[in-house]
Amino acid sequence: MISNLSHIGKNTVIGEGVQIDAFTMVHDNVEIGEGTWIGSNVTIFPGARIGKNCKIFPGAVISAIPQDLKFQGEESTVEIGDNTTIRECVTISRGTLDKRTTKVGKNCLLMAYVHIAHDCFVGDNVIIANSVQVAGHVNVDDWAIIGGSSAIHQFVKIGMHAMISGGSLVRKDVPPFTKAAREPLSYAGVNSLGLRRRGFSSEAISHIQEVYRYLFLNSMNNSRALEEIEINLPATKERDEIVNFIRSSERGVMKGYIS
Repeated sequence: MISNLSHIGKNTVIGEGVQIDAFTMVHDNVEIGEGTWIGSNVTIFPGARIGKNCKIFPGAVISAIPQDLKFQGEESTVEIGDNTTIRECVTISRGTLDKRTTKVGKNCLLMAYVHIAHDCFVGDNVIIANSVQVAGHVNVDDWAIIGGSSAIHQFVKIGMHAMISGGSLVRKDVPPFTKAAREPLSYAGVNSLGLRRRGFSSEAISHIQEVYRYLFLNSMNNSRALEEIEINLPATKERDEIVNFIRSSERGVMKGYIS
């Protein structure tokens, strides 16, 4: 059902069972998947590609032009996966020439007042709590959780299953499977509770902990630690995910353990 008090632009594709409440503005060149609910006073700008069964709460602004002075009006998009919930007053900017899109995956929860800037890639099953501010070109991998009022620096990467404490200033990459806390942001252990909830075995969690002992609980630099990990620890999907993440980091990773 689409309210007579909402506006739907040209060349907009709306799936079956979509509900759009009063005073919402849907601009031209938008796609909305079936079963999605869009509350009142939402603004959806050109280039939005919204999946099925999403929930978008009042005050959200989707696919506005980037807050980037280099933006020259190029065509770009925001892509939102199925079953994602976007709470009140969330803002998601569309891409620039760099990637031409900003992506939020499936089954995500973006709580009130979150901002996702241009060219960010947010994976599936991600939770971003209230008032988190994510700068441009950030990658957040699947199952990550970011605590409320955190600020994520541009070009930062957050690994899968990582958990970041509320109020954090994230200036460096956060490796997968870890907890991050303190100021400056530091390794605070493996996210073992979250991993158990997601079906990781005790053996797999112990193996991840052993990898991070090499990285953060000794005096070796990262390059030497990675060499020792590959020599001394058996290859597993989790080990290789960590090793590849550290090796590909361009901003450097957060600090090691501080007692």
